Amino acid sequence: MSDEFLGDRKKALENEFFAKENAKLLEKLRAEKTKLASKEALAEASNIQDEELLDHLVSLDIGADTWTALSLVPLVEVAWADGRLERKERKAILEAAADSGVRPGKASYELLESWLESRPQPGLLEVWGEYVVSIAARLDADGKALLKSEILGRARRVAEAAGGILGLVKRISPEEQAVIDRLEHPFA
Repeated sequence: MSDEFLGDRKKALENEFFAKENAKLLEKLRAEKTKLASKEALAEASNIQDEELLDHLVSLDIGADTWTALSLVPLVEVAWADGRLERKERKAILEAAADSGVRPGKASYELLESWLESRPQPGLLEVWGEYVVSIAARLDADGKALLKSEILGRARRVAEAAGGILGLVKRISPEEQAVIDRLEHPFA
């Protein structure tokens, strides 16, 4: 074989190798860009600032929409605990939803509206709990504590929205406290 032929084959082989490597690098860059966008959207929706927890949640495929459902189910369940949804509770839920990026015109807002109009199916809290158990099992102690604090803190604010005397003393009804207690179980 001639040196020219071998040189051409060598060059073709090198080109093929580098084309494949470049494709792998481009795919890696795209994946990193997608992950960063998911992380930024999750940070905006959740108000979580802990970079490590955000990275971990994104690695578990928890995006902004999933976070929204994860964070709103407890609020809705606490608000309906006594069998009715009060105006102040509705306002507190809609404020929390807005903080999570849930706005009119989005499917998540329509779902939330339906939950505010009529009480969700009884199994919703159980499904939520199972999902949280699977997430919490993959978090370290600090991440688990932060997630628990965030979710339970919002639920307590909704419970306190309707309770109290002249807005001075925050009171949570026994029914609402029972739901909050149930919300803690998946984190145990």
